[in-house]
Amino acid sequence: MMYRRVKKIADYKTKGGKNLIMEYIDSLPDDQKLELYDIRSEIRRSGMDAFEKLATRQLVGKLWEIKASQNRVMYVIVNNDVVAFLHACKKQKGKAEKKELDKALKRAKREGLM
Repeated sequence: MMYRRVKKIADYKTKGGKNLIMEYIDSLPDDQKLELYDIRSEIRRSGMDAFEKLATRQLVGKLWEIKASQNRVMYVIVNNDVVAFLHACKKQKGKAEKKELDKALKRAKREGLM
């Protein structure tokens, strides 16, 4: 099967250029950090096919989440070449908490992705 390689994972950055996704990942314990780095590598290596192997679920419209142990990364697939990681957080309850979901939605709208 032929797949398209994801050329870019676009992490959400503040207006000042602060990469909030990588800051979150780098703050995690080593095992969780490694798991999220492996997920990023798999997406770059396998392209859109990677999402079939990952634990994902649709949240709202184009907004999805990747489940990785106790962490969640909310994202939008922009096109076959670009995935936008909008928000990362620790899972607190059974579902994405409303405030975390609202942050991701607000960022998606601000970036013109929804």
